Amino acid sequence: MAGLTAARKLAEAHRQVMVLEARNRVGGRIFTVREDDEVLELGAEFIHGRPPELWRLIQEAELDTYQVNGEHACHKDGKLQKCNEQGSAFEFLEALASWKGRDMPFAEYPPLNDLAPEHRAHVINYVQSFNAADYRQVSVHALAVQQRAEEEVDGDTLFRVCQGYDRVPEFLASKTREAGGRIELSMPVERIEWRQGQVQVFVRDGGEIAQYTAEQAVIALPLGVLQFGSVTFQPTPEPLKQAADLRMGPARRFTLLFRERFWVERESINLPRLSFLFAYDAMPPVWWTDHPVESHTLTGWIGGPQSTAFDFKTPEEIGAAACKELSRVFSLPAGYLQTQLIRCATHDWQTDCHSCGAYSYVPAGRLEAVLNLVRPVEDTLFFAGEHTDTTGHWGTVHAAMRSGIRAAGQILAATRV
Repeated sequence: MAGLTAARKLAEAHRQVMVLEARNRVGGRIFTVREDDEVLELGAEFIHGRPPELWRLIQEAELDTYQVNGEHACHKDGKLQKCNEQGSAFEFLEALASWKGRDMPFAEYPPLNDLAPEHRAHVINYVQSFNAADYRQVSVHALAVQQRAEEEVDGDTLFRVCQGYDRVPEFLASKTREAGGRIELSMPVERIEWRQGQVQVFVRDGGEIAQYTAEQAVIALPLGVLQFGSVTFQPTPEPLKQAADLRMGPARRFTLLFRERFWVERESINLPRLSFLFAYDAMPPVWWTDHPVESHTLTGWIGGPQSTAFDFKTPEEIGAAACKELSRVFSLPAGYLQTQLIRCATHDWQTDCHSCGAYSYVPAGRLEAVLNLVRPVEDTLFFAGEHTDTTGHWGTVHAAMRSGIRAAGQILAATRV
């Protein structure tokens, strides 16, 4: 979304633009698949609040959306009950916005350690889940910036795109092409050689190496790819050194498609308005439905270090383990849900060489690195991506878009005649 947003803005400003996309599709960490009438999101799923740049694009594309609502349920002491787990954690984190102390890892944040053990564990789970972060590393100052940013866009309100999130980058790609931009798929970049006013990009085109030359380049690689080093730079630009100071968080999500909506149809459960389910004694600890859409899916989510629980497992193995956990949480006969399961859809973003992780977070003492990342390199290289957002919305689609708008604006300012 960062690269496409920059490409459209530049193409519509009558600049020659080529997008080199490593995947065989546009969208990056937006990844939608379909099973009959069901839309299954394997990457980004939610519109977080009302960020204007994303909503303008959705409205321009004439896509339908709906607001996530419904009831929250918790599994505690072997029982399911209604609760407001997100609300209590969000209320605690709101105080971060006024924190005036030094930066530190969230684990050392004094108010956190004043909480009762159960509430403390809940807040830690929330921070790690929402930020895909290790609470022993993530910056208190960065969390404060993020909290203020969330409040500005009503970030605790969630929406979904009815037709599937992938329709957003697909529309953006079509507008880029309409404006004269080129988009080349299945073109992974291997090396970038540059000097002021010239960039040479070497890509793997099938079995051959192809070379492209331009005066400037927007580098919209995910943070994990920059850190892994699969794309080499000659010479090494300063923002690449700053990127090493940030963190790419891991997450595991999967969507189970069932024959029946057992949480609605079985009288023993009877949760027709179930939206989010929190089961911190289970793995994964967070689940959600598509309510108010009457979908037959349940999505499991694990953010942060706990996500390694499903490393190296096949979708079938994940589905079997998840059904076993859900049978316990919903007090259903062992093996029943396995007979109801049609498909387990998942994507491993950690081992995906084009992402190398889920999304970024800022460790303690490294907030300045984000600001250094966005500085143009000799008016030749311009870095974009959700990890370069300076407004505190890291890990979101609108953060990626904002970074693309910023990078395109920097290029236009640098080359204005």
